[in-house]
Amino acid sequence: MNSFSHYEIWFVTGSQHLYGDEALQQVASHAEEIARGFDEDASIPVPVICQDTATTAEEIEKVCRRANSTPECLGLVFWMHTFSPAKMWIRGLSSLNKPFAHLHTQYNRDIPWESIDMDFMNLNQSAHGDREFGHIVSKMGMERTVIVGHWEDPSVREKLGRWSRAARALETSQTMKLARFGDNMRDVAVTEGDKVAAQMKLGCSVDGFGLGDLTEYVRAVSAGEADDLISLYAEIYQVDQALLSQEEGRKRLEDAASIEIGMRSFLEAGGYTAFTTTFENLHGLKQLPGLAVQRLMADGYGFGAEGDWKTAALTRMMKAAGEGLPGGTSFMEDYTYHLEPGNMMVMGAHMLEVCPTIAESAPSLEIHELGIGGKESPARLVFSASAGKALNASLVDMGDRFRLILNEVEAVTPPHELPRLPVARALWKPYPNLAVAAHAWILAGGAHHTVFSQALTSSDMEMFADMTGIECITIDEDTDIKRIKQELRWNQAVFS
Repeated sequence: MNSFSHYEIWFVTGSQHLYGDEALQQVASHAEEIARGFDEDASIPVPVICQDTATTAEEIEKVCRRANSTPECLGLVFWMHTFSPAKMWIRGLSSLNKPFAHLHTQYNRDIPWESIDMDFMNLNQSAHGDREFGHIVSKMGMERTVIVGHWEDPSVREKLGRWSRAARALETSQTMKLARFGDNMRDVAVTEGDKVAAQMKLGCSVDGFGLGDLTEYVRAVSAGEADDLISLYAEIYQVDQALLSQEEGRKRLEDAASIEIGMRSFLEAGGYTAFTTTFENLHGLKQLPGLAVQRLMADGYGFGAEGDWKTAALTRMMKAAGEGLPGGTSFMEDYTYHLEPGNMMVMGAHMLEVCPTIAESAPSLEIHELGIGGKESPARLVFSASAGKALNASLVDMGDRFRLILNEVEAVTPPHELPRLPVARALWKPYPNLAVAAHAWILAGGAHHTVFSQALTSSDMEMFADMTGIECITIDEDTDIKRIKQELRWNQAVFS
């Protein structure tokens, strides 16, 4: 998958010719220093490129249109060093189709009390210029992220870095191709959705394939290729030696390796970065793809089970945004509850397909009967997720709009061993508590499939929702049911 180094953020400073050439030279120098400081900061994962100071409507429109036609540009950061009359920005902003952040800062941190004069005031009037810019953006009804504070403040840089990750999620969505192997699980409502509307709103294209298209790639895998991959499995996972030496176990591993190689080849050949499977449509495959899906997700692919293409797309977007951050991101499902008073928890898992990037320790590679799907016992990685703050996210189609639902959670270490549960799993306490969180989730129409991320926060995904213009509901430690009901009613009026 692509890394952040292939992309750019453009830093654009606004001014005007009222103050003379010497002032504009200082503006340009300050802008270059700020952009360089951002570019060198590790909390901002994308190269930050300083653009020429924009002083006229023509220059503003030119940089906006150039950004539109530059695939590497994830978005722009606008800052008004001096006073930049906002009517100059209307034409350029009207043409802009990239996300932007409004940085409200100034070059100097402190007022120079002893030396300050009107020349200093005229040059350093972001307090004036950024309000003018903010007014026109609000009047035009444009979404943006506003970041306030001195440009050297670590919190400002951290927020700009998180914004750039949301912009990466948007770019990923707009260029994503998603392959569906088979259809969605029969009679299930939430995995359905309007694929045309998704492409119009989010940009991702969803293509369907029969299992025969995939099995051709699987059957083309040689015994030598499968053996080489099994050797890699033995190096990086805890593998029972009996699986490697006994004929039946070895055969199951060979089948799993062939499915992984074939599926990876299919996706690479078609330029697909996300995919779905369904256990109800496995014709031609000897086992449900479990290990293959887990390893592909670990490499950055999006995935959704039972044909859930919306969750597959969201997994890919969130993996792209979280690249390089501590913690992993995985397809997940709310599976069962622990309803002990005062200690309520959710056990998240799936039949097989949970990404090992969230694992607390090295996974074990095991083969067990699945009990569903009517196929041979599949290979899978077994582990528990690491403890710590995490996020559950669900993207659903409400019929007239898409809704992103977020729940902040605290993942915990299972208090007991789970010797008879041979699947990957995560255990968490949702905020503010399970009773309120589940109530709010159900009222919002959240799915049972989610994306579980240890890397991203609700703020990251709220910025993404702003960029795409989709509805977003956040369930956190401050949530109460009365507020959620009001928010859902208000949103119905706003988005319908």
